[in-house]
Amino acid sequence: MALLERKDIGDVNNMNNNANSGNEVPPNMTIYINNLNEKIKIDELKKSLHAVFSQFGKILEILAFKTLKHKGQAWVVFEDVQSATNAMRQMQSFPFYDKPMRIQYAKTKSDIVSKADGTFVPREKRKRHEEKGKKKKDQHDANQAAMGANPAYAGAYGATPPLSQIPYPGVKSMVPEAPAPPNNILFIQNLPNDTTPLMLQMLFQQYAGFKEVRMVEAKPGIAFVEYGDEMQSTLAMHALQGFKIQQNPMLITYAKK
Repeated sequence: MALLERKDIGDVNNMNNNANSGNEVPPNMTIYINNLNEKIKIDELKKSLHAVFSQFGKILEILAFKTLKHKGQAWVVFEDVQSATNAMRQMQSFPFYDKPMRIQYAKTKSDIVSKADGTFVPREKRKRHEEKGKKKKDQHDANQAAMGANPAYAGAYGATPPLSQIPYPGVKSMVPEAPAPPNNILFIQNLPNDTTPLMLQMLFQQYAGFKEVRMVEAKPGIAFVEYGDEMQSTLAMHALQGFKIQQNPMLITYAKK
């Protein structure tokens, strides 16, 4: 399996890093991510990627496949190039499920995606099509097939402004009348019922001192996040206050002890 994975990653790297031949892939709306943890289920992987990358802009689609050749890889399609660029720069080598992500711009019509969606055309034949002026149409058809044009999913999480621009407290609902004093444990509310500890870990472990996430199975929609001290928890609270997961802005306060 390792040989297959290295070969597939190498194929994409070769396509995306041909600067010497004048074929360097230009910035575009889609980023290609590899070195992902292969033990994570596809649905969980997509949700976690969306939770982490939605801070950079609206995500149109996330592509990941169950096939052996495509394990450990994903494509995140943003609404604009700037969002994709910011995501690639800021999340490069981010420890995602204990493995540093490797991110680059995706090729507009990569072979690996074409083979997955059944629209693959051999390079020589494709070149003849391009010479006849059919390149634009081929790419359009392939992109439609690959992305699935799923509007229900495209806006499911909603676009979120940069974390630094999210106001504090940002959310007025469910704020306790007598808030707990500052301490090292945060109380998270207004989470979607299908939120998992791993999804929250991806967000909160970005900040120094992170220890663990605890959820109460009998009470969906809430969680506790522990840090080393109250200064570290305060930094994380201000940074992630109002961060949206499935359009639900998180409400973060200090936990009562």
